[in-house]
Amino acid sequence: MVTVISPVAGICRSAKRAAKALARADTATKNAALEGIAAALGERAEEILEANARDMQAGREAELGEALLDRLLLDEGRIDAIAKAVGQIVALGDPVGEVIDGHRLPNGLDVRKVRVPLGVVAVVYEARPNVTIDAAALCLKSGNAIVLRGSSSALHSNAALARIAGEAAVAGGLPEGCVSLVAGGGREELAELATQKGTVDLIIPRGGEGLKAALEEVASVPVIYAASGNCHVYVDAGADLDQAEAIVLNSKTQRPGVCNAAETLLVHADAAPLFVPRILRALSTAGVVVRGDERVLELAEDESEEAREDAGASRLEAEASLSDSALVQAATDEDWGTEYLALTLAVAVLDSAEEAIEHIGRYGSGHSEAIVTRDTESARAFQLGVDAACVYVNASTRFTDGGEFGMGAEIGNSTQKLHVRGPIGLRELCTFKYLVEGDGHVRE
Repeated sequence: MVTVISPVAGICRSAKRAAKALARADTATKNAALEGIAAALGERAEEILEANARDMQAGREAELGEALLDRLLLDEGRIDAIAKAVGQIVALGDPVGEVIDGHRLPNGLDVRKVRVPLGVVAVVYEARPNVTIDAAALCLKSGNAIVLRGSSSALHSNAALARIAGEAAVAGGLPEGCVSLVAGGGREELAELATQKGTVDLIIPRGGEGLKAALEEVASVPVIYAASGNCHVYVDAGADLDQAEAIVLNSKTQRPGVCNAAETLLVHADAAPLFVPRILRALSTAGVVVRGDERVLELAEDESEEAREDAGASRLEAEASLSDSALVQAATDEDWGTEYLALTLAVAVLDSAEEAIEHIGRYGSGHSEAIVTRDTESARAFQLGVDAACVYVNASTRFTDGGEFGMGAEIGNSTQKLHVRGPIGLRELCTFKYLVEGDGHVRE
């Protein structure tokens, strides 16, 4: 059975013992355990929903906000989607034992570079109970034991999901301690987890800059930061404006509380007179608050005035309507670096693709960036010039996701460059070792 509340060091020691057995588990056993988890999610959905209802009620009382509540919510459809993601992971190839490279040296030694599990992976995450299952399934399939540490806002949901996953995994033939949950403590507990050098091989924090900063202060265990996403969409001169509108709206509004949602829209000055008024109307209809630079505000004012005058209103009335608008506001310097995770979008007009690349380099978080263009040179310059885990041409930033990339699921999206960049899936949860075979070879 999964341990829900226990001293951190004890949980990690148990996970280390489990990891040694997991590293030797065959694919069939791991897949059977995952199939058991997927089935148990459906069979015990009522238990999960009851736990989630307690978290949702506490979240409303704490006034978490609609975006965070949406991230916290589980319903039958979402539970079914989580179970299906586990099934997709079952269908993927087992990375453990995969030969990355192999060759025979001139002296006759045979060298193979082979994928192996990391060992014990600790995942620290905020307000997304689905991560409990996604992370557990990915770690188990890749031969790793997992220690989960969710946020207090999802305490009951995470406990239920971890308990179900742990029990199903053990029933399927995996060792006790392969799935564990650390819960009930505060910063001290997080700090203790981050310093378990002898037992934890890697920590993956999945959350905002506050979580990242808290770990950077104390962690002695290696960390891969599945960090925040200040993502941009750049609409180039001559872009297909129908495509641009669809991509901007999807990137911003489909699910604004996630890290691959767009937070800033950049528009080339040549496209701005037509596109900015158009996209402002569409964003307004979707309930998005725009924080615009001076050029955006001027275009918004011109559009509002024109609409008022067409309706027979005076210039004074037109100006009054703009000053009273809550949906188009003046941007501050702080807006360009903000991950809103809400229906708010910073918008700027720039004079070139080079300026857009420079702006993204200054304010972006290295997560996901998109250009909408019909110019192949602009597209190529953007791909080469933007330093991010995922760079899109004529596509929404919302595709940055392990499931969408064919990984079944993901633990998070790494914005760093070592040892993983982008969605963290099965192969990213492995390291490698060299297997060298000889026939009495000695070095001269």
